[in-house]
Amino acid sequence: MAQVRDPDLANETADAIVPEKARAGIALQINGESFRHTGDPGMPLLWYLRDVLQLTGTKYADAHGIGGADLVLVDGKMVSAITQPMAQLAGKRVTTVEGLAAPDGTLHPLQQAFIDEDAIGCGYCIPGWLIAGVDLLRRHPRPDDGDIDTLPNLCLCGCQTRVRRAIKRVGEQTGAKA
Repeated sequence: MAQVRDPDLANETADAIVPEKARAGIALQINGESFRHTGDPGMPLLWYLRDVLQLTGTKYADAHGIGGADLVLVDGKMVSAITQPMAQLAGKRVTTVEGLAAPDGTLHPLQQAFIDEDAIGCGYCIPGWLIAGVDLLRRHPRPDDGDIDTLPNLCLCGCQTRVRRAIKRVGEQTGAKA
């Protein structure tokens, strides 16, 4: 196939073509894998997870992170993914609900407890409850009702009692191992 030459570029030389430098981007780990975000540094983590990486377990609830459906762990601590801009994540480790299970598929003890306690109603809030529960169990290995009441999660279908039982079950079974 013959190459067509643009007459307006006839005077250009090959030396005039300079490749663009690679974008530095924002390097981070998500669920144990390395990623580099080269887009808008102000993009909320939630949109990066859902729209770019197709990790849709983390949910959108509102623009202010109220209700807990958008929670993830950043360096082991619970944060709202909608209020977390990508620019603040350089060098950080993010864990989403998809990353709670072991690489071999073994469920996290809290995931198993949610199943055992039938703590899943419509399911929309469950990823946030799991993330908040993991964070709580890290901070308080044997949480009581007061500790659980501090979690920011909302459930509209009435699973709070079963969620509470699931979190306490893990605290009783594993203590500091959660």
